[in-house]
Amino acid sequence: PLAPQHGLVFDAGSTHTALYIYQWPADKENGTGIVSQVEACTVPGPGISSYADNPAGAGASLKPCLDKAMGIIPAKQQRETPTYLGATAGMRLLREQNRTKAQQVLAEVAKAIGEYPVDFRGAGILTGSEEGSLGWISINYLLETLVKFSFSEKWEHPQDTEVFGALDLGGASTQITFQPGVTIEDKNTSVLFRLYGSNYSLYTHSYLCYGQTQALKMLLAALHQGSPAPQQVQHPCYPKGFQENVTTAELYDSPCVRAPSTASPAQVLTVTGTGDPAACSSAIQKLFNSSCGANRTCGFNGVYQPPVRGQFFAFAGFYYTFHFLNLTSQQSLSDVNSTVQTFCKKTWAELEETFPQDKKYLPTYCSRAIYILTLLLDGYKFNEHTWSSIHFSRQAANTDIGWTLGFMLNLTNMIPTGALELVKGHQPSLWAAAVSFIVLAIVAGLVAALL
Repeated sequence: PLAPQHGLVFDAGSTHTALYIYQWPADKENGTGIVSQVEACTVPGPGISSYADNPAGAGASLKPCLDKAMGIIPAKQQRETPTYLGATAGMRLLREQNRTKAQQVLAEVAKAIGEYPVDFRGAGILTGSEEGSLGWISINYLLETLVKFSFSEKWEHPQDTEVFGALDLGGASTQITFQPGVTIEDKNTSVLFRLYGSNYSLYTHSYLCYGQTQALKMLLAALHQGSPAPQQVQHPCYPKGFQENVTTAELYDSPCVRAPSTASPAQVLTVTGTGDPAACSSAIQKLFNSSCGANRTCGFNGVYQPPVRGQFFAFAGFYYTFHFLNLTSQQSLSDVNSTVQTFCKKTWAELEETFPQDKKYLPTYCSRAIYILTLLLDGYKFNEHTWSSIHFSRQAANTDIGWTLGFMLNLTNMIPTGALELVKGHQPSLWAAAVSFIVLAIVAGLVAALL
């Protein structure tokens, strides 16, 4: 048999980069559930957008993961291993701030990957709707809702399978993608796919600045600007007894937050936690304009969105925060709320004692959890009835959920678009009638023979 083929995709996010190594049997290009993830390698250091003033550093940071991949993929196969780098919202923001710097960073990462013996196909910045819709393809490919390997050993479109929606939360953006039950009214939010001979009309939207890191920055900026003392900030989402210093330069370093004219960049702010979940919740709600126009349904900030429909996978940031709080096993909304409330009321001393190993993110889990609840309920308009349709998950079929798998399937043409016309040609009712007729005819024949 032919040796399995490999593919490499770098997910260059706003806070970090990961390299995913995929493999598939050489003779099964068009299959599904066939591509598997061999390895996910985390690149040391921050996201590539942080290297705006040292672009060569962004390239150098990728080397340990590329070396690891070269150790996994047999040498004689490396030259035909398709390799891509896709950057997301961190680089979208850098491009908004400084186009030249963004181009330099991409040039340097391309140069670094180009020094390896792989089939490098380029480094680029995904659009928000690509990021959302490729995540949707990844989930539905892994869960085999798009296509199944039938008894007759053909790839067939599964009858009456419901596809899953995708909820993605990164550091700098968040995406919602699903197949709505209505016609999509705003063309900017619709994507059409033809996969395995079936058409899919999806709603997708990406909200820039509403990823966790940037949203918490917007929150701190709002608290700072509403503070009576210019250099003191009371933070209701931070635990009581926790204090940190932040310079105004660090706080206002992103297009997502507008610096007040009064702030000098060198100012040091003292941020003090007050551990007040109700106040935290109302401060976070102010980041969302949740009201819609009179005659349209929307998500938030006036963006059109049809009502959510079907089952959803919530991955990436949604999963990590809820996993930390043990909330990933389909708990009811009221259970989730009470767990978050209890956690948010713990003092910094109590938290340090209970979670000695989680120092880095520990002060922010309360704000992250309340942010996620606000985003899902006030933003995307889930409610206590539809809450149970959200599955918080990191993986499906032992593969990390995200846009990278869909990206690779798409770019290596591993998803046939026009295949399987025949399968869809029969109306299920007609087909069922034909089968029943044949069965009855055989039974009648047997009965006649016996008589």
